[in-house]
Amino acid sequence: MTNLILASSSPRRKELLENLQLTFEVCSSDVDESYNPQLAPGDIVMVLASRKAQAVSSKHVDSFVIGSDTVVVSEENILGKPKDSDEAFAMLKNLSGKKHSVYTGVSIISPEKERTFFVKTDVVFWELTDEEIHSYINTGEPFDKAGAYGIQGIGATLVKEISGDYFAVVGLPLSKTVRALQEAGYKLSY
Repeated sequence: MTNLILASSSPRRKELLENLQLTFEVCSSDVDESYNPQLAPGDIVMVLASRKAQAVSSKHVDSFVIGSDTVVVSEENILGKPKDSDEAFAMLKNLSGKKHSVYTGVSIISPEKERTFFVKTDVVFWELTDEEIHSYINTGEPFDKAGAYGIQGIGATLVKEISGDYFAVVGLPLSKTVRALQEAGYKLSY
């Protein structure tokens, strides 16, 4: 059987694939994550996902490699991972009571070809008090997540509603990823 490799050190992406009972290995891709700010958010995440997958695929040419990247966009501003508590507070205050979009790009490289796509999910936050924001920041959860929140953790309490793929907000749109793997020739083993 051909190997399946997740080109990511994200524990959330790893857990999502494990939930599908797929056999895979993790091979982190240490790539430059800069991008052209003129690109649309969907293009940015596809470029970064492809860059990550290509870096790993070049060392594992007979494997299927999954690369992924996620950005949060609020009022046309891309929100990355906060550097400190002040930046996390500013991001969460900005998201409070409003809709924002989460873009997750996925690149699957098989021995024959590359397939890259993105999924956009809209998320609406409750109106948050400063106390709620500080309390959430004190959990430590916001610091390794784009947009300063994790929908799969305590951050779920900030979310009023979503429209789209929940798993894309977590970091990997499972259903579309599995279908793309199958289209690329990967045989599922569950």
